[in-house]
Formats: sequence, C-alpha cells, structure tokens
Amino acid sequence: MRDALTEWREPIDREIEELLPRTITEETLADLFGPPRYEYDTEAIAQALFEPVWDLLDRGGKRWRPVLFLELVDALGEDPEQYLPYATIPEILHTGTIIVDDVEDDATLRRGEEAIHLRYGTDIALNAGNALYFVPLKVISANPGDLDPSQQLGIYEMLTFELNRTHLGQGTDIVWHNESEIDITEAQYLEMSACKTGCLGRIAGRLAALVTDSPDAVEDAFAAYAESLSIAFQIGDDVLDVKHSLDQAGEFGKAFGNDIREGKRTLLVIHALKKADPADRDRLESILTADEVTDEEIEFVLSILQETDSVAFALETAQRLAADARSQLAEVDIDPDVQAELEEFTRYVIERDR
Repeated sequence: MRDALTEWREPIDREIEELLPRTITEETLADLFGPPRYEYDTEAIAQALFEPVWDLLDRGGKRWRPVLFLELVDALGEDPEQYLPYATIPEILHTGTIIVDDVEDDATLRRGEEAIHLRYGTDIALNAGNALYFVPLKVISANPGDLDPSQQLGIYEMLTFELNRTHLGQGTDIVWHNESEIDITEAQYLEMSACKTGCLGRIAGRLAALVTDSPDAVEDAFAAYAESLSIAFQIGDDVLDVKHSLDQAGEFGKAFGNDIREGKRTLLVIHALKKADPADRDRLESILTADEVTDEEIEFVLSILQETDSVAFALETAQRLAADARSQLAEVDIDPDVQAELEEFTRYVIERDR
C-alpha cells in the first residue's frame, strides 16, 4: 500500500487540477459553475476559492482516501484508471472539512504551516471549505465511466448520508471542546470519530462499490473496512502527536504538544482522565480546558499520559480496529494480491512515523 500511495499521487493530483484548475478563466468558471448571467470577477473568485485550496493541497497530505478508493476498485477486478476522476471526490471533501475544522477548532497549524483561516481570513476559509462540499458533485454529473442513472443517484444519496454524519461528529467535537469539564466515555469518543473521520473513509469505500455496480454486501463490507481503518488512522495521528512531543522534550516550539495546546479530546486524554489520581485528573482537566497553555503544562500532560499507559491503550484500541477492518475484507470475494495490500495498510496507519 505504501507503493500505491506513491504511485497514484501524481495521477490523483492531475485529476484534482482538471476539476479545480490553478489558472482561472471565464471558461473555467462557466464549465464548473455554469455561465454567468452578467460577468464573473475571475480574479476575486481565484483569490476566494482556488488559491487557498491549492495552497493547502500543495502542502502535502497522504491522499490515502482516493488511493483507497482506487485500490478497492482494483480489488473488484475493475480498471482503476477508468474511474480515476471519482478518486478526487473523497480528497476534495476531506480538504473542505479540514479547512472548516481548523476554523472551528481555532487551530494554528495545518501541514506544517499556518492554518488557512489565519493566512487568508476566516471568511475566505469558511466559504472555500464549504464550497468543497459541492464541487465534487460535478464529477458525478460529468459521469466518467458511463454509469447508469441508478448508480449516479446512489452516489448522490450516499454522499448526502455520509456528509450529514460528518457534521454530527464535528458538532459533537465542538461542544466537547467548548465545555469546561471533560466527561466523555471511550465509546462516545469512538462514535464521534466514526462520524467525523470514519465517514470520509466510508465515502471512499462505498464509492468503489457503487461505481463498479457491486452488490450491497460488498458496499457494506467496504464501508465497514474503511470506517475502522479511518478511526485507527485518527488514533494513530493522536499517538504520533504525543510521541513527537515526547521526542522534543526541552525543544519547545509551535508544534510541541499541538493537540494538548488546542485542548483536543483524544482517546489518550479520555483514558488518562479515567486512570489518573484525583489531583492529577483535576490539573489535567484544567489544562485541557484552558485558553492558553504553557510548555511546562504540556510536559505535565505528557507525563500523565505516560504514567497512565494511555499511549499503549490507544495503540491497542487502534490495533483492534485494524483487525476489525481486515475481518471485513474476508467477507467479500476480491483479488487476493490487492487484499494483501489492503490488509497491510491497516498496519501502516498505526506503525507509520509521520
């Protein structure tokens, strides 16, 4: 799967650029949004939408959701090249969600640089992020692969269902972030993550089944695989933030303890609050709900996460989810070589170092 991430990156980015060109003309806008009744201000639209989006896309990102879609198409014995334009859908949606999420989370960094709302303004960021929820619909109406109308309708309905659930997850996370006390169960965290993060993975999985006109059982199995994989990926991200912060002990900077500084309610934090002694638990909660956090307070939180074995607990949970993802693949008849790659990916999301 690591090779697939490298192999497919350039073709995926070319498809994204085909849909969202870097150079904007009146013809570009007419094709994407329809002809103007009067006159488009192409420069303003470029500044408002295309420039901030490509700023973020050019910073990197693993593109694992579109690659997952292509690998699942391949697993079903179909040619991924035939459906390559559809691979842009989960990546563009993901890009929109992180732009909006960073505003709502008051995040300062994204992919090593300042968050889009800090560089371009909150108004620009929110408008651009929201626009990316709708841009991918153009792919469906363009109908690459000559899908029949029932398949197109199925994709529309799938996106409506899954995107609604992403907002359910994000809304839950926002309320948690704004509360002065942290009273969250591990099950509630996993459900929030299943909605906020898992649905974007489910889109990739379900989309592969829908464009290939596969049976409902395949769509369900791919959705479950991608959901468990996505939650494991999120937990892996949270563990990486802690591990990198521990490696930077004494070398403070903006990236040091980023999740702690933002007061993220991660599975590690929820476990630590449950296991820490009362005095440490009270201080831990006060730090995570504070408006500003010092480097010394971040070091304290890191020490509690270690003392309560919360990193190990989070990794065990991620491994359990990865095993569940692999079990879903066993339920469908797919190419065994591609299945091996998909199974390897469930280990990569936990074992990666960045």
